[in-house]
Amino acid sequence: MVTPMTHPERDQQQAVLRGTFGKCPNCGEGRMFRGYLQVVPECASCGEKLGLYRAADGPAFFTMTIVLLLLIPVIWIGWTIFPDDPLMLMLSLCAVTTIITLVLLRLVKGAFVAFLWANEERDRGA
Repeated sequence: MVTPMTHPERDQQQAVLRGTFGKCPNCGEGRMFRGYLQVVPECASCGEKLGLYRAADGPAFFTMTIVLLLLIPVIWIGWTIFPDDPLMLMLSLCAVTTIITLVLLRLVKGAFVAFLWANEERDRGA
């Protein structure tokens, strides 16, 4: 008979907060990312295997949802600033949307991976 392994309770709120800022959800000291979005295989500080937690399309979905909700007031503000220049409105909206998306995607992916870590949702393979 196989007995389940007992793990210490993981603080979900603290893990997500650490992950949002790109830190290891376990120790809060090591870096979670190598480069822009690649999750490190394991934390350099505590050795926690972060590469086992696959985020897949979750961060992209949540990022798109947040950006689209933020675009509602941005479009309204842009419409009041550039009422007679639709080309300038489109260019400014594209720039703002791109910047917001790139900033949020890393934050959301860090929080998402940390959430998976806190709930021990590892990639079990196909």
